[in-house]
Amino acid sequence: MAEPQDKLISAIIDLVQIVRKLRSPSGCSWDREQTVESLSPFMLEEAYEVADAIEKDDMKLLRTELGDLLLHVIMSAEICEERNEFSLKDVVEGISEKLIRRHPHVFKQQSGLSAAEVEKQWEAIKAQEKKDEGFFGSIPPVMPALQTAWRIQQRASEVGFDWPDARGALSKIFEEIREFEASCESGDTEAQNAELGDVYFSMVNYCRLLGFEPEAVLRANNRKFIKRFTRMERILKEAGISLNEADMNMMENAWQRAKLE
Repeated sequence: MAEPQDKLISAIIDLVQIVRKLRSPSGCSWDREQTVESLSPFMLEEAYEVADAIEKDDMKLLRTELGDLLLHVIMSAEICEERNEFSLKDVVEGISEKLIRRHPHVFKQQSGLSAAEVEKQWEAIKAQEKKDEGFFGSIPPVMPALQTAWRIQQRASEVGFDWPDARGALSKIFEEIREFEASCESGDTEAQNAELGDVYFSMVNYCRLLGFEPEAVLRANNRKFIKRFTRMERILKEAGISLNEADMNMMENAWQRAKLE
């Protein structure tokens, strides 16, 4: 059930007032010293924690992490208002105008576009708005490289620069691996670096064409590795062997046992 509008507005106003109190001369010295620049890494961290809660399907944790992220949005807007740059009201009005502008099929002439058609329309309008930035200008350079590769390929596919299906992308991976192997045989480290980058980029593309988000795929694999490694460590510890004492054969045997648990 949707929250009554007056309660929602009241809750947001209360949070804004709390942030202003923290930033006031009688508030918190740490909060008062923060700038949008100093808060930037923390905001990125909070965004990743939101993504982590979603992947864990933990709604209680998601509620908390969304609150942390909202705090950073309001805090940064408050700092900008103090500097006479813009206010939280400007931020809200700006995103509202953008949503209306980029959803003409909803707010102007209603039409039953598919999700794929809506996404294509969104990117077309976005590209028109940012035409001076170039085709990839809207992709933030600070995004993780894996995520950036995925978005680059998504954008290129919107204008038809794409494989017909995933099989072509898979063949490209093997082609790039062969080129990487050739660079290793030549001993040319600069070529190895470039060819390995091509392997990564091709694997991201294959992942995308299969319908997977590569950042999420790799995060899941990281968690799996940590979980199994922790089990392996426990198995070794139960045998009276520390990680530093174990040789490769001991660790491999414990690893195989950990995979079965």
